[in-house]
Amino acid sequence: MASTILSSSPSITAPAIKCLDCKNCVGLKPNVKNLRLNCGKSFGKECSKRIFIVRASEKHSGPFKKLGISDAECEAAVVAGNVPEAPPVPPIPAAPTGTPVVPSLPLSRRPRRNRRTPALRASFQETSISPANFVYPLFIHEGEEDTPIGAMPGCYRLGWRHGLVEEVAKARDVGVNSIVLFPKVPDAVKTPTGDEAYNDNGLVPRTIRLLKDKYPDLVIYTDVALDPYSSDGHDGIVREDGVIMNDETVHQLCKQAVSQARAGADVVSPSDMMDGRVGAIRAALDAEGFQHVSIMSYTAKYASSFYGPFREALDSNPRFGDKKTYQMNPANYREALIEAHEDESEGADILLVKPGLPYLDIIRLLRDKSPLPIAAYQVSGEYSMIKAGGVLKMIDEEKVMMESLMCLRRAGADIILTYFALQAARCLCGEKR
Repeated sequence: MASTILSSSPSITAPAIKCLDCKNCVGLKPNVKNLRLNCGKSFGKECSKRIFIVRASEKHSGPFKKLGISDAECEAAVVAGNVPEAPPVPPIPAAPTGTPVVPSLPLSRRPRRNRRTPALRASFQETSISPANFVYPLFIHEGEEDTPIGAMPGCYRLGWRHGLVEEVAKARDVGVNSIVLFPKVPDAVKTPTGDEAYNDNGLVPRTIRLLKDKYPDLVIYTDVALDPYSSDGHDGIVREDGVIMNDETVHQLCKQAVSQARAGADVVSPSDMMDGRVGAIRAALDAEGFQHVSIMSYTAKYASSFYGPFREALDSNPRFGDKKTYQMNPANYREALIEAHEDESEGADILLVKPGLPYLDIIRLLRDKSPLPIAAYQVSGEYSMIKAGGVLKMIDEEKVMMESLMCLRRAGADIILTYFALQAARCLCGEKR
């Protein structure tokens, strides 16, 4: 407890301190239990009978009140030796019974010191995350109703006129202002060459125009690939012997990217993994006057088993075979550098790694080797596993969600494409789910 020497009589004159009663003292209560008479000296003069020490109680109510004396008077009191006592040094907490008594280890550095309190941990946190780091993938379709996706709890095929607009509004309310669109187009418009991909009045261009009309500052990413439009379900044109044709596919992708840019897309994102498509798309965009439209290349897109729920969402499973002749081998690390070098030289503005969490080493590799922004895609399989674990009470869904996103940021991702974008942003904003 703090003690302060006070005078209750105006007969004692001392320039260093004024007469005060307990009502005006910091931390004092007008309770006689807090008063104790004590003979002593005040400012070098003999004490009178009415000098006493006021001892503050351990607890106080309400805000502290100022003493009402000047800085000079406070300093004079200190010079005279009348220094108010601070609270006592807290006792050292006792260790449990049976704790061995050992000498301190001769450590010059103890990293735990910087982790001791929440305030210290916050001060030294190296990686931060905010809703601005999220790109929200949204599935759209021609229907009016929002159709739930069985393998992705909480995700829907959104009606492009209504449900999509409402979902974008929710995201913007918590700071997520970037989305990427994935269309579920009617089977009747799918063809082997995917011509619907560059229909200026197709589902994606119409949706872009609608969103830009309502939210001009919304950042819209688009997917550039033929699989949603192909009757074969592959990202490129399939030859009769099953070979995915590279150059012919790139020709179609260029027309698709230009169509999306014409509708108002901010960033076109070739996810097809054809060779040379970034340079060809850059040239096509520039030739049509879309120099301002960015390219986010799926630079290291692996032939992963984590994509299953996504393919259910778009009904875009390959009609035969797999995608291993164009997507990367999950066993390969150095190959990502080859892809990154090509995409950089061809004019990519952003390099993306997909999937995300199982490929943190690839994210870090590109972050260390490239000056370009790095994106990570937390894919449908990652999302669904966390959701399933949460439903089964095997994990804390919210904590694992936030930890996984922080890990992607720590590995080097500047932006994260995640189906958790809205939920995570609400967490960061302090909203309850």
